[in-house]
Amino acid sequence: MTATKEAEEKKADTSSSTSSTGMTSGPSLPSPRPIGGLHHEQSRTYISQSVLPRLPIPTLEETMKRFGRAVWAVQTATERAETERVVEEFLSTEGPKLQSLLEEYDEEGERNGTLGSYVEEFWSDAYLAPDTSVVMNLNPFFLLEDGPDAKLAKSQVGRAASLVFASAKMASVLRREDLCPDVFKGRPLCMDQFKALFGSCRIPRASKDCVEVVPNSQHIVVLAKNQFYYFTALWPDGTVAVNESDIKEILQAILKDASRMDPEVAIKQALGVLTTQQRKHWAVIRDNLVASSAHNATAMEIVDSALFVLALDDCSPNDVHEGVANMLHGTYKLESKTKLDHTEYVQAGTCCNRWYDKLQIIVCADGSAGVNFEHSAIDGHTALRFASDVFAETIVSFAQSITKTIYGKASPDSIADVIKADVRRASAVINGVDTSPKKLEFSIPGSVADEISYAEAALGDEIFASDTYALEFKKYGKNFITGNKMSPDSFVQMSMLVAYHSLYGKACTQYEPVLTKQFYHGRTEAMRTTT
Repeated sequence: MTATKEAEEKKADTSSSTSSTGMTSGPSLPSPRPIGGLHHEQSRTYISQSVLPRLPIPTLEETMKRFGRAVWAVQTATERAETERVVEEFLSTEGPKLQSLLEEYDEEGERNGTLGSYVEEFWSDAYLAPDTSVVMNLNPFFLLEDGPDAKLAKSQVGRAASLVFASAKMASVLRREDLCPDVFKGRPLCMDQFKALFGSCRIPRASKDCVEVVPNSQHIVVLAKNQFYYFTALWPDGTVAVNESDIKEILQAILKDASRMDPEVAIKQALGVLTTQQRKHWAVIRDNLVASSAHNATAMEIVDSALFVLALDDCSPNDVHEGVANMLHGTYKLESKTKLDHTEYVQAGTCCNRWYDKLQIIVCADGSAGVNFEHSAIDGHTALRFASDVFAETIVSFAQSITKTIYGKASPDSIADVIKADVRRASAVINGVDTSPKKLEFSIPGSVADEISYAEAALGDEIFASDTYALEFKKYGKNFITGNKMSPDSFVQMSMLVAYHSLYGKACTQYEPVLTKQFYHGRTEAMRTTT
């Protein structure tokens, strides 16, 4: 080992140091604490958790009746008769014993506090056990509308700062457990997933992935030109430590520093593309990377424990179709580089500028933005609450900026914040927390460098094998459907069923997620809409 590498590893034991770029490096990590530090009666966010009912287990007889009704429409008369026979046999043989075991499993989980419902463990396994890549298979995305402020709408730094500031405020409110809880038709919904919205990370494992959460995370990781940076955004007590102007300065410094590295060098160190690999293979690579040096292990912890990841992309989508494709999987674009005796091709797209194991806010060069989120710990309803609150906060912030001369910020007539969080700028406090950006530099072994190249090629194959389009249907909507006494959900499901049958001459198997958050630790269930 060279003296340079030895010195690099020793950085893991220091609170800060200076890199060759002039940015500080040398990570410090928050220490974990138990999730949900307040008692439920003191917590606004989780006040209803203790009164939510558990997901009920249907009786064996009801389950069998539902099974028969579900398959009836796609069976012949002979098949229906055979189904009735098999069901009757099951009811009189192993069915009751299996039902009893399921009920005992649920009761034990409730008694020990290990399971919120009888499907919770199986539902988690459905996300965490498969070996397939999370990209295009699991991670959903949102493409946000353009920002409300025309001055910032086309500014990458301005739009990113606005979204990051609103997100930091939401993280602060959740830390205080003061986020307004979800309610549907007067019924409280389970808020448990919000504990894993910020500071969480999917960790690849050889057997089955797991989700780790650092509830008192304070920092945000930024990806720019395939390089890693981070800065502190919250005080230890959860108060926001930076305002929008501070974040603009931080992001400008990061982009300036990132532009100094040769893109050919940066792409060879683009560790983010490894999160697109099959999970077991990524687990082996990650273990090798972490084991190769103490500094790598500490740097990886900083990525894992971040509130979320901000990805600053170089691309500017030409239309909504390119926009949604970039939020789903990034762009794949090779640029030729002429050498003395040959031509090399270098990845200039955004597909490697990602970290799919965490919640990501993605902002393009033209200010267009979206969210890509890790799905195993949170569902679309939770992610939508995050995206809608954050976007609404940026709108309100803009409205406040143009009405402050009329009402004044402190006036009772001023427009109220969507996310009410305390902000105490660290730069205005003597001996405050250090919010300056720091660069994360990994020491990448040759074997890992090879895997980066292989992962980029494999991801390119997947991107070119797929087409992504956004369907914006504007002829009519919910009002027309409900005005004709039909359910919008059923209408859309039947539309897909008819369209598939028109193309292929047969019915397909399709489903619609049904929210079960009215139950304790509820997530979603799959309603099979074909039958």
